[in-house]
Amino acid sequence: MAKSKNMLEFVPKRSKKINWQIRETGLVRICVKHRGFYSKLAQMLVKAPPISNIDMDQFGSFIWNAIDGRRTVAEIAEMVKQRFGKDAEPLYQRLTAFFRILYANRLISFEIPKTGNPAKALPADIMKKGA
Repeated sequence: MAKSKNMLEFVPKRSKKINWQIRETGLVRICVKHRGFYSKLAQMLVKAPPISNIDMDQFGSFIWNAIDGRRTVAEIAEMVKQRFGKDAEPLYQRLTAFFRILYANRLISFEIPKTGNPAKALPADIMKKGA
């Protein structure tokens, strides 16, 4: 039996390497530490910051907080729909685009619940726009 390629069935999991906090506004701030040779070089040459802060809006913060390692993308979509209603539309396009960005930046990984195996290296066609 082939593995599912339906992103709605995936379970997103936050990376344990990422620090994040809830600001006094109630919105999420993700703190990404720049690692690697080129990042260190940029820090020395052009005084690039060693850490970037990503401040999420109300939608991103809600979704980030909903990622618990147990809920599927479909379950999170339903929560977003209940919380934001029509303001979240087009819901599935926005949600899959958001998850693709988080995945591409290694802020999350996905698990396919039926197999229980982490899908850290998902097939490229799933993560491409329009798939």
